[in-house]
Amino acid sequence: MSWRSESIWIEFIAGSRKTSNFFWSFILFLGSLGFLLVGTSSYLGRNLISLFPAQQIVFFPQGIVMSFYGIAGLFISSYLWCTIFWNVGSGYDRFDRREEIVCIFRWGFPGKNRRILLRFLMKDIQSIRIEVKEGIYARRVLYMEIRGQGAVPLTRPDENFTPREIEQKAAELAYFLRVPIEVL
Repeated sequence: MSWRSESIWIEFIAGSRKTSNFFWSFILFLGSLGFLLVGTSSYLGRNLISLFPAQQIVFFPQGIVMSFYGIAGLFISSYLWCTIFWNVGSGYDRFDRREEIVCIFRWGFPGKNRRILLRFLMKDIQSIRIEVKEGIYARRVLYMEIRGQGAVPLTRPDENFTPREIEQKAAELAYFLRVPIEVL
């Protein structure tokens, strides 16, 4: 999603609040909770889950291992839920020709660096670069080359752009910024 005028272009960036992240966080939570309940029921000798009789799983070593995997899964699931809640990675890219400034803003994890704001002068932008890696896990990423500071990614690596979409986006942005396009 983006907003454009003659002198300003604002590109909104989606963060962690995606349907797939909700789905996988929920599945991981349920699976790890199941592992933890089976491990606990083997320790207690009582059936906490009716699908697995407690007598079939011995606490040492199977019950301990299942409890460990359940606790580890709950920690990972909690981490994923926190990234969704804080919407890590969301933000915007603002290109302002009137003020000759580019602002890139992203939300990070809570703490000292929760707000990530990068500012560049438009005269320091050398080019817009497209990085394409084909194969089983195709990756197409758009970068902005900054003089003396390297490349700043403008798209997420997990966004599945078609070659035509990434080329179109790069061409429009390069035209707006009046810089060349590089393809790697």
